[in-house]
Amino acid sequence: MRVLHVITGLEAGGAEQWLRLLLRHGTAEADVLCLTNPGVVADALRADGVRVTDLGMRGNRDLAAIPRLVRHVRRGRYDLVHTHLYRAQVYGALAARLAGARTVVSTEHSLNDRLIEGRPTDRPGVRRLYVAAARLTTRVVAVSEPVAARLVAWGVPEEKVVVVPVGIDAAAFAFDAAARREVRAELGLPADGVVVGGVGRLVAPKRFDVLLRAVAALPDVAVLLVGDGPAREPLAALATELGMVGRVRFAGQRLDVARVLSAMDVFASPSPEETFGVALLEALAAGLPVAYVAAPALAGRAPSSHVRRVEPTAEAFAAAVAELARGPDRGRRATATPAGFADYDVPTLARRMDRIYEECVGRRRRAGGRGAGGGGMADAPGVPR
Repeated sequence: MRVLHVITGLEAGGAEQWLRLLLRHGTAEADVLCLTNPGVVADALRADGVRVTDLGMRGNRDLAAIPRLVRHVRRGRYDLVHTHLYRAQVYGALAARLAGARTVVSTEHSLNDRLIEGRPTDRPGVRRLYVAAARLTTRVVAVSEPVAARLVAWGVPEEKVVVVPVGIDAAAFAFDAAARREVRAELGLPADGVVVGGVGRLVAPKRFDVLLRAVAALPDVAVLLVGDGPAREPLAALATELGMVGRVRFAGQRLDVARVLSAMDVFASPSPEETFGVALLEALAAGLPVAYVAAPALAGRAPSSHVRRVEPTAEAFAAAVAELARGPDRGRRATATPAGFADYDVPTLARRMDRIYEECVGRRRRAGGRGAGGGGMADAPGVPR
């Protein structure tokens, strides 16, 4: 089976990294097309042997991108087009249908109560465009139950929606004492001091400003932020305002997140709205104590002494970080796989996605070949909501 993955961009992020893992473990012959902004994940995919195309889209309203995308789909003669993220879904589903590729699957990674891929959900036309694209889509994959519920509330037919969570390679995040020393030396962090870290796009909704304000009240504690985005300069300005320039490190976009997690002592996620929370799972796989506000990935998990759910305030994070940093294993922790981690096993989830592809393409073929329309399908075997 030939699959084209269409994604908005390929900077380091949860959706982009999950796509890379799917391609490593799935069975389909797959190419990737990003609408814009090929980043470090594009380079990594090419190093993996994946063919990556940058469509060069110039903005959200660059309608000239549609015929280019249509031509690309036609040339590739793909059995299925799989879109990821809002802009790729809106443009990709339409282009796939215009190109005659009637089987389209989308994965929704970023829909929360207020935002979808950085867009306010109450902005005129945002919901209408998404639901229109969903009508052209055979299957809509949600990364969590809350995302699935929001999709249905938006008007996506419930029978089209299936939940497949993001997976992680837990073993790859095992604590590495040598990496801890190396990363701290590289970034100019104290060898023995307490380091609180966060991973994610540096954008206002992630609320890393709350983390900086929390740590400002904790003498001799440093902050390490992994990621990049438009909030980097405001965060740097805030660090200056708080008098903690020497205690904040911006590591930028990196693919060696596992090594950087080894350099941390506490992981913090102050975002009040998360559609999944893969960075939290990675931190737990690295043996880190965690303070967080929201994470569907941790829903239903048994309470733990090294996991704190807190209010999204500087005071709450300061108290949680101060307590978690006192743990006896700081700097020499052993990695223990959290209970229930099997739910996010990458090969298992990749096989689930393969079954979705097979069911979707099989349904189209039974209905009359390449020209058959999409639409709601019966639930794929073994793919529960």
